[in-house]
Amino acid sequence: MSTTSRPAEPAPPRGPASASFSTFGGVAVGLVLLTLGALAFAGLLDGVLENDDLTTVDHPVLDWMVTHRTAWLTTLLTGVTNAFGPTLLPILVAVGCALWWWRTRRWRDPVLLIGAMLLAVGVSSLVKMLVARPRPDETAMTVPGVETSFSFPSGHTIGAATLVLVLGYLVWSRRGGARALVGWVIVSVLLVALVGGSRLYLGYHFTTDVLAGASLAVGVLGVVVLLDVTLPVLRDRRAVAGPGPVGSGGLRSSMDRATAF
Repeated sequence: MSTTSRPAEPAPPRGPASASFSTFGGVAVGLVLLTLGALAFAGLLDGVLENDDLTTVDHPVLDWMVTHRTAWLTTLLTGVTNAFGPTLLPILVAVGCALWWWRTRRWRDPVLLIGAMLLAVGVSSLVKMLVARPRPDETAMTVPGVETSFSFPSGHTIGAATLVLVLGYLVWSRRGGARALVGWVIVSVLLVALVGGSRLYLGYHFTTDVLAGASLAVGVLGVVVLLDVTLPVLRDRRAVAGPGPVGSGGLRSSMDRATAF
């Protein structure tokens, strides 16, 4: 009696990212990002609570921004700040993630991105409530009274930074390549500077608010990296039956296995 065996599925292509990280290396990178983000935020928070350190530049920078406003730049940066605000950005992320899933039929990466955004919003909202730092004076705002929540950290900045950092990481770690890595870093820096700068220019935040938002986003990226590299390993170890042993494939192979989620 003969049986017809199914041909083995070809192994997913492996890119440069698999050579750059082992699972241990991915955990190390995640911990470093989380630690750096937390330390930077803690330093900024200490300055805000004691009204020293970097807070000494808050009002001079704000005054300079107000003095150098122009009509066309105000219009441009108002559009930027609206695009990354609490109304439009969640819609864009939700629609983008839905299209991502529809295109790939893999929900893990969209869920990681949405989870990162929710974590960023939750942390930002909690810190705002606990620190309760007032906004800049309404006379500095382009639209007085439009912002009524607390100032520290900048929600727009943490939202934009989390989006570009986590999305860039998910794309780069799946495809790899030095060019992709450099491009991700450049785009991240430019976008965070643009959104954070718009909040300063429009008079809605202080410099330390913006830096704190960016620092928290780095910490959120660290959490995403940790989850991304450890969840597949934990899943494989708990499986009653599965493919070969875990540990030799590194970061990329862990991600490839995780697409079965």
